[in-house]
Amino acid sequence: MVFADREDAGRRLAARLGHLRGEPAVVLGLPRGGVPVAFQVAQALGAPLDVVIVRKLGVPSQPELAMGAVGEGGVRVINRQIVREAQVPEDELSPGRTGRRGSCSPYPSRRPGGRKESEGTPTNWSA
Repeated sequence: MVFADREDAGRRLAARLGHLRGEPAVVLGLPRGGVPVAFQVAQALGAPLDVVIVRKLGVPSQPELAMGAVGEGGVRVINRQIVREAQVPEDELSPGRTGRRGSCSPYPSRRPGGRKESEGTPTNWSA
């Protein structure tokens, strides 16, 4: 499926998720490209919008190819299939190694709604 832009993608996704309108839900967007998509979904569903701060973990030999991500509080998600196919050595996946490459620290420590990263999702921030 081809989209005109991220807003178009968000509107089309929202149309497919229309059955969730009125349900207790929070729409999460990943910077940078996912936020415009999530905004359109949140607006259509009348749901709160929040942003999840993550940093891509690139394959060492191909930094643009994501093998995982590091999120707030040091949460790491690794795509084992990419790691296997790219033949990434296991020592490259240690928290110390991925932490240096994938820290979220360049992002602000305060989040929308005036909360800190550790304070969870706000209930008063809407699209």
